[in-house]
Amino acid sequence: MGSRAKQGRRLQKMMKCMCLREPLKKGGEDETVPSSDSLAITEFYSSTASGRSGLDGEIEKMGSGSGNMDEAELSLRESGIMDIMDNEEARALLGKDEYQEGNIEAALRIYERINISAVTSKMKISLAKSREHHKKHSHYYATPPMSIYTVGLLLEAIFLKAKCLQVLGRFKESAQTCKVILDIVESSLPEGLPQNFGHEGKLQETLGKVVELLPELWKLADSPRDVILSYRRALLHQWNLDAKTIAKIQKEFVVFLLYSGGEAIPSNLRSHMDSSFVPRNNLEEAILLLMILLRKISLNKIEWDPSILDHLSFALSVSGDLTTLAHQWEELLPGTINRRERYHALSLCYYGAGNDLVALNLLRKLLSSREDPKHVPSLLMASKICSENPDLAKDGASLARKVLENLDGRCDRLESLSSCLLGVSLSAHSKIDISNSERVEKQSEALHSLETASKVTKMSNPLVIYYLSLECAEQRKLDAALHYAKCFLNLEVGSNIKGWLLLARILSAQKQFLDAESIVNEALNQTGIWDQGELLRTKAKLQIAQGQLKSAIETYTQLLAILLVQRKTFGSKKKLYKDYIDHARSMEVEIWHDLAFVYISLSRWHDAEVCLSKSKAIKLYSASRCHAIEQAM
Repeated sequence: MGSRAKQGRRLQKMMKCMCLREPLKKGGEDETVPSSDSLAITEFYSSTASGRSGLDGEIEKMGSGSGNMDEAELSLRESGIMDIMDNEEARALLGKDEYQEGNIEAALRIYERINISAVTSKMKISLAKSREHHKKHSHYYATPPMSIYTVGLLLEAIFLKAKCLQVLGRFKESAQTCKVILDIVESSLPEGLPQNFGHEGKLQETLGKVVELLPELWKLADSPRDVILSYRRALLHQWNLDAKTIAKIQKEFVVFLLYSGGEAIPSNLRSHMDSSFVPRNNLEEAILLLMILLRKISLNKIEWDPSILDHLSFALSVSGDLTTLAHQWEELLPGTINRRERYHALSLCYYGAGNDLVALNLLRKLLSSREDPKHVPSLLMASKICSENPDLAKDGASLARKVLENLDGRCDRLESLSSCLLGVSLSAHSKIDISNSERVEKQSEALHSLETASKVTKMSNPLVIYYLSLECAEQRKLDAALHYAKCFLNLEVGSNIKGWLLLARILSAQKQFLDAESIVNEALNQTGIWDQGELLRTKAKLQIAQGQLKSAIETYTQLLAILLVQRKTFGSKKKLYKDYIDHARSMEVEIWHDLAFVYISLSRWHDAEVCLSKSKAIKLYSASRCHAIEQAM
């Protein structure tokens, strides 16, 4: 009897909901015209004793049956309630009640009996006419086939059916069911939803949930193409979503574009204006969305979210456009982020973009007495920038010493890095015009600092070992340099080209040309074709050192062919690969010069002249070309 009473209460609640679902609004332009089914149900409900006893009697009859939903529907039909209500509408209410009770499979069985295709055309007509009613200049008040409440109820039923399928793990069916809702609304209202549309029946709330859920369902169904299309549909169509929800969808779309691992299909050009920017790939689309989000933050439309800047930093770093990233940091409103963090991030951007002096000036401002003169990350970065410029190497050493003073042995890793930068800075400083005694002193200090750095990390930091090997080689301590170079290769598991080149050049300095060439050949076997430039050039030089000039010519020819393919491959992407192409062009100039020297030594003057002309076509002025011309004369 308990289950029967429970079922009776559910059906009673359903009937009350049907009776009260469309409150009449009096007065004004928004007066709602009640539909025929609403009036009929109200009449039925009021005709019973006290508006209640008749309904309770019918429910009592249904409660005395077997309790299954087939008999419940039969009882409703026999009592006349099913004639007053639309069958699909009644099933929607029954299914919702089962869903709210947690009976997912029972709710799904009820929802699957709703003939969506039979009521789709009525829903579309009702939605289209409701838009005409919302327009103030329109006087078209023909009664639609369904009320907005009924449409909302049926659409909610479709949504809850999708939720049931999701719970049961039928993700693709769930996504397709959700898509039906958007198809119905979008085809009925191609210009988008009017303001406060479907507010009475919570139609707007249902649509918002569907728009958010659909991309997640396609993710679960492992259909990246449909994920992207559903996100674009959510953002390009007017669904009357609030700014917070739109921003949430945009951020989720950005995460999918950046980290899903697949390439997006091209955006539909018809959805953009002629003058608007059309993204060509995932990266560009993600960057565009992130910049839109940052603009909304600047206009105080949404709250500040640091993850937006994190994603944008990643995207622009991958694209190689760090100058644009710096501009985005500069455009943030004061107080959005910490002033120290802003300066440090800007310096990283400008350093990555090749503007070392701009980055250094920002770091100096951050390290001023008014800011934070003991900011360790900024001290380390400023020391690194200075160590790469011999004219600033002295300042680099001073900054590295400040880091060591501030650390005072509290962090071995940072202490090792500081000692390494101190050694590199002292080594660079020893190469400028100073006396021999000062040079020897600086070199000795540099070697001592690098050895200290290696001991602190117990020979586990590849960067420290590399610079230690390089410094030993420059001071002609070749055996020690060879040992450290091998250690570096072992730490990097042979993955770093710099290690192979350093080892080959140390062997070359020891006149072990065959061993050096075999090292280069081994490196070539483990390296992709685009990264073989320096290795092939080193191999050609080793062949020249061994007197194998014809083999050297073949190696140079192979290298030039690779550079030609690179230029054709990346020629249409000069902005994206600017640094890479600049390096390749500079290398090509040097290769033509090397090849010219080989032809000069073979007395092949015409070939040497051709090589020099090729070099001049790339770079008009070159000291090494002038030297080659003098040798040829």
